[in-house]
Amino acid sequence: MQATHTQKLAASELESFYSSVRDYTERICAPLEAEDYVPQPIADVSPAKWNIAHTTWFFEEMILKRFALDYREFNPQFGFLFNSYYNSVGTRTLRHKRGDLARPTVSEVFAYRKYVDGKMREFLEQKLSDQQRELVVLGLNHEQQHQELLLTDLKYTFSCNPTFPVYNAENILEEIGEIEPEGWAQIAGGIHEIGFQGDGFHFDNELGRHKVFLNDFAISKSLITNNDFIEFIRDGGYGNHLLWHAEGFDWVNQNEINAPLYWHECDGEWLNFTLGGLRPVKLDAAVCHVSFYEAAAFAEWRKMRLPTEFEWEAASDKFNWGLRWEWTNSAYLPYPNFTKPAGAVGEYNGKFMINQMVLRGASVATPPDHSRKTYRNFFHPHLRWQFTGIRLAK
Repeated sequence: MQATHTQKLAASELESFYSSVRDYTERICAPLEAEDYVPQPIADVSPAKWNIAHTTWFFEEMILKRFALDYREFNPQFGFLFNSYYNSVGTRTLRHKRGDLARPTVSEVFAYRKYVDGKMREFLEQKLSDQQRELVVLGLNHEQQHQELLLTDLKYTFSCNPTFPVYNAENILEEIGEIEPEGWAQIAGGIHEIGFQGDGFHFDNELGRHKVFLNDFAISKSLITNNDFIEFIRDGGYGNHLLWHAEGFDWVNQNEINAPLYWHECDGEWLNFTLGGLRPVKLDAAVCHVSFYEAAAFAEWRKMRLPTEFEWEAASDKFNWGLRWEWTNSAYLPYPNFTKPAGAVGEYNGKFMINQMVLRGASVATPPDHSRKTYRNFFHPHLRWQFTGIRLAK
């Protein structure tokens, strides 16, 4: 974790940032009924109740319990219930069991948020050390990550309901887009510097900045569309083993995959389950909810490839990005001179640098002001419940 710009934030600015992030989480929850907060259909998808409690737990565990004088926990059992993966903090509820928790109730979880918010606002009125300010900003960026997870997890949960519930019928995130320029950006080979530099917030996995050598390459200025992907399907792309990594083709066959997640073929027409309900696939929208395996197979079908994360970053000023998290052909590994901070904060990124692929950019579900070209997202190659998409290189 790094947050060097927090040293320059006035106290009022930090308090305003805290309030805006915490309020935004609750605005995301506004359309929900109590029953929507509990289900967990798969281990990767956390219940809404757990997401909003865990983001509150972070401030209580990492800040208030350590630095606030005479702080009393709201409920001592919540540390066990809402820890995610921090072994340094202690034991926790098994990940796939989060949806089994009927109690605490939704109202109790919101009371927990209110209690911690009150104590945090008292804490923010004090003169804070640089370490304390950095932890507050880390907690807020952590919550912004969970704001995106709130939407993607809710979407998956709703998709398991045969009535296809509507979260928001007025703002269909999956169909938001802008006319992207066509063609290719040509990038000259040579030495390029990769990684974060400057005074803004960044995660530790964006450090240290280093030089890489790239050959000449071209990268598409536009994302692959739903119509492009339908052509891949019609051409038998899912059945052509020559296009797939062996592990990917096993995944396709074992799980009977024949389209992006949330697509349903009905009477010859492709329908897409969105946060606005079940709708016809919008052909000119960027394809969404594809795995790394599917992205790589599509690129092979086009006789092209996915960019590496270094190519993506070096070229990112040449195209518009932010509609989809874009798969790269790079494994999630540490940069040179990467170091993990001591304690629980050191578990934030480093221990996940194995068997995962890097995604770059942001998505339409990413909160405002939570994206930058050095941001390194990462997931296992079979996962696709995030707003993932495809940009090609050659």
